[in-house]
Amino acid sequence: MKKYQRLAQQILEQIEQGVWHPGDRLPSLREQVTHSGMSFMTVSHAYQLLESQGAVVARPQSGYYVAPRPVARTAERHPVRAGAVDINTYIFDVLQASRDPSVVPFGSAFPDPRLFPLQQLNRSLARVSRNATSVSITDNLPPGNEALRHAIARRYAAQGMTIPPDEIVITAGALEALNLSLQAITEPGDWVIVENPCFYGALQALERLKLRALAVPGDVREGIEIDALEEALNRWPVKACWLMTNAQNPLGYTLSREKKQRLMALIKRYGVTLIEDDVYSELYAGREKPLPARAWDDGTSVLHCSSFSKCLVAGFRIGWVAAGAFARRIQQLQMMSTLSTSSPMQLALVDYLATQRYDSHLRRLRRTLAERKQQALHALYRHLPDPVRVHASDGGYFLWVELPREMDASELSEAALRQAISIAPGKMFSADSAWHHGFRFNASWAWGEREEQAVARLGQLIRERLLP
Repeated sequence: MKKYQRLAQQILEQIEQGVWHPGDRLPSLREQVTHSGMSFMTVSHAYQLLESQGAVVARPQSGYYVAPRPVARTAERHPVRAGAVDINTYIFDVLQASRDPSVVPFGSAFPDPRLFPLQQLNRSLARVSRNATSVSITDNLPPGNEALRHAIARRYAAQGMTIPPDEIVITAGALEALNLSLQAITEPGDWVIVENPCFYGALQALERLKLRALAVPGDVREGIEIDALEEALNRWPVKACWLMTNAQNPLGYTLSREKKQRLMALIKRYGVTLIEDDVYSELYAGREKPLPARAWDDGTSVLHCSSFSKCLVAGFRIGWVAAGAFARRIQQLQMMSTLSTSSPMQLALVDYLATQRYDSHLRRLRRTLAERKQQALHALYRHLPDPVRVHASDGGYFLWVELPREMDASELSEAALRQAISIAPGKMFSADSAWHHGFRFNASWAWGEREEQAVARLGQLIRERLLP
């Protein structure tokens, strides 16, 4: 072991044994040189190693501080976790294994594609393809098709939100909108708050952009813990938050209006930017669509990202970001990466939306998803053993299944795949082990004998793992 590695290990042991507490400022480089007798370069390398491991955080013109550990919480809650992210490989393996058409896709992120009006959309695509010209294709370069941006702006207006079409950028799905938003406001090494658990795409993006994650705990019913969020914002140099406020993936909760207002008050107070992932907002329960957190912003603090992928058609890959003051920066980044979103797909959506069939489709979709969710919920109650808890939230199409804490849903997932059943284990949504005993269950599929038998087999696999 080299000298700088030995010093880093020594400091890490001191942190673990309580010599240095979370938030404590470590001795400066010069102080450490004096104490250790090592060179300035050796000490600097040791601190950089600790920073790369997520054990310490550097604050400009201030020094190095011990990275966060658990914040105040009740016994049922989970701690804030911090550091670099390394989850891409596992997520890729799970998703690839679930693509086999012979597998029952309870682990899929997408709703049953048979729920989408594909014939009508294909007719729209055929119509615009016949009429497309070189000029019409050029018109769809960033920020995207003007008529489509106007249609999206009018849907915001229907909720009482004024978002000019010029602030909307059309993207290749919501994931591009989210990634471009993250790139627009961060640099490598910045701290970004996510929920724990959170959408795995956020973890993948943080890893790719070399950002550091602060995972703030969430409750399966109430959502992100606002007090824990405030403490994290108060103690660490956070640049952005990536959060889902409606039908959160994977737990399914929707934050109350009060919580959204408290969230926005914190965002404003601490001067951070919220990247709001709102792809499931059209799949709400009840008569009134829940407002996003963006409704309490003036366009300076929230980049609101959504898409048509979960509510109309996945294959078109059309999303957007209501970017407010960041719209120009988003367009510049898009021009340097994907250049633009597919012109034929944008034109086809404009053609379809002009038929005014979209809202009728959404009403049918919401009704069908609610019915199928109840069918899946009753099947899980019938076949899963008593220690297992199933959490169902209003809206969306996910259920969260909680196994006994000593069980690892990743092992269950591997066993289920051998029987041609996929689930989405908690490890996909968390960089720590706090949620590894649960899994996300996609309840959007038409219920039949195949699905019933698959749930029965899951129940049997769980019982086998409960045996002493």
